[in-house]
Amino acid sequence: MKFFKHILYIITVSLQLTSCISHKDTLYLEKNKDKVADIEINADAYKPYRLQVDDILSIDIRSNNAKDVEIFSKKKDVSGNNIINQDQLYFDGYQVDGFGNIRIPVLGSVNVQGQTVEEVSKLLEKKLLEEYFTPNSNLFVIVKLAGIRYTINGEVGSTGTKTVFQDKLNVLEAIANSGDINLTGNKKEVVVMRKIPTGYQSETLDLTDANVINSQFFYLKPHDYIYVKPLKQKTTGFGLNGIQTVTTVLSVFGVLTTTYLLIKSL
Repeated sequence: MKFFKHILYIITVSLQLTSCISHKDTLYLEKNKDKVADIEINADAYKPYRLQVDDILSIDIRSNNAKDVEIFSKKKDVSGNNIINQDQLYFDGYQVDGFGNIRIPVLGSVNVQGQTVEEVSKLLEKKLLEEYFTPNSNLFVIVKLAGIRYTINGEVGSTGTKTVFQDKLNVLEAIANSGDINLTGNKKEVVVMRKIPTGYQSETLDLTDANVINSQFFYLKPHDYIYVKPLKQKTTGFGLNGIQTVTTVLSVFGVLTTTYLLIKSL
């Protein structure tokens, strides 16, 4: 019986050491939080995004004469307002083709690859004034990226491809938009994969460390892929918290006790 107690003690300690998730591992930006004021933000994260193949642009051309811009206008709903949603932008937005061009009425193909939306706006305004409008038209062009589209997979509440209509999006916002990381998700190993002109780059982020805001992958770019790895507790099947661990220990204890009694009765 004494030997049996020793075995049970070893199993209990082993389960406690390998199963419970530390509280600090469930918190965002906990490590180095007292040094946040001293963390130097990565300047690359704030550089304007440069357009790539497959990006979709929303282009709004305005003038003091409504008839002059009708050819550039998108479909309108019955109330006369421009329809702004993901489906409409996919079909009616200006997609950057494999050669880095978009096709604009009157202007034809315009190369925009590698340019910022501000640069494209100025380029289109210049070309339209040269070829279609007059200086008295009070022309101005608004160019925006048609949302930040990203894909998220792994241990989050809602996986899939999502589009957020804003100019900046960091990985914490993207995760929150996807239902947060599950209890079985590893906040210390969140992989962000990024498409670049020559292929792909990736980096593994530790979201429990405040220094993560200094990563060039902290702010997402269109077409980024996020993968939240599972904790080892999910694959081992042990409890994820104290209650689950106790339940597991009691179950093991019950099995061992039953086995011991059966053997003893033989």
